[in-house]
Amino acid sequence: MAVRKTGQLGFADSAVADRASKGSDDLAQIDGMVNWVPIETLLSGLVKPKAKGEASYPPLVLFKALLLQRWHGLSDPQLEAALSDRLSFLRFCGLSLEDRVPDHSTLWRFRQKLADSRLDEALMAQLDSQLQAAGAVVRTGTLIDASLIRSAARRPISPEGSKAQSPADRDANFGRGGVRGGYSFGYKLHLAVDQTSRLVRRLLLTPANRQEVSLAPDLVQAGDGVVYGDRGYDARSLRQHLADLGLGDGLMHRARKDHPLDPDKAARNQALIPIRRPVEAVFGTLKRSYRLARFSTFRQDRNRTVLNIAAFAYNLRRWNTLVRA
Repeated sequence: MAVRKTGQLGFADSAVADRASKGSDDLAQIDGMVNWVPIETLLSGLVKPKAKGEASYPPLVLFKALLLQRWHGLSDPQLEAALSDRLSFLRFCGLSLEDRVPDHSTLWRFRQKLADSRLDEALMAQLDSQLQAAGAVVRTGTLIDASLIRSAARRPISPEGSKAQSPADRDANFGRGGVRGGYSFGYKLHLAVDQTSRLVRRLLLTPANRQEVSLAPDLVQAGDGVVYGDRGYDARSLRQHLADLGLGDGLMHRARKDHPLDPDKAARNQALIPIRRPVEAVFGTLKRSYRLARFSTFRQDRNRTVLNIAAFAYNLRRWNTLVRA
């Protein structure tokens, strides 16, 4: 399977170039900030050349299309239509007006290849290295938190808190913390966010019944500064883990049965609330702007890929904001 040659400008592109370049073009600025060469190298393994068959799209073209999808909260068919209609989308992806845009099934298959290869995690790591090299990641503190995301599957009929599974999405489970403190059926997204830049550093996706504190050691690394977390992270083992890594303890305390918080710990909790609040804004962006309050696909590996692409897209937008500030 040969690879298509895309982005070769024709007469139509020249005719609209001046009009398209007027005003602020965030996509062009983001495109120019990133070194796409190592990212393209990582993606190159997804294309297996064959002697016969229709030429495939360059993987970087499809990956950039998936970034546009998250920024604009589009379904695959909506993304296909937008690529046909919007010049800025074509230019960001490296397509010309004369290029045929990828259809929604091509986009779906490419995202599935990312999930199967786990390249989504390597891509996030590559972007993180570029962010660190650019000085965007400050690393004076790290905010950790978790939030539930509903499964695309219909909620199983079962007693609240049970471990019932859905035949359509066997990786999902029930977790407490949904609407009005009830149970939600789906997954739990665990994030580590740089305190100063508000860039996503690491993410994990688990069934909704996994406890935050059990995943926290996988979210932090030496050099992350002070680690801030809510009451759900109050565990002696985690505090010791932070100390072993030389990290500061910014975890809130929670009251136990028959052991209310003393005034000093209660005051400390109140002081930590505004410090850790920015991580909630990250979840808000992912759920509302990127439309990830509920997944549209089944299986944990596919949903992990969707989230890594979303975090990649979020970090690019955030990086652009930091550069322009």
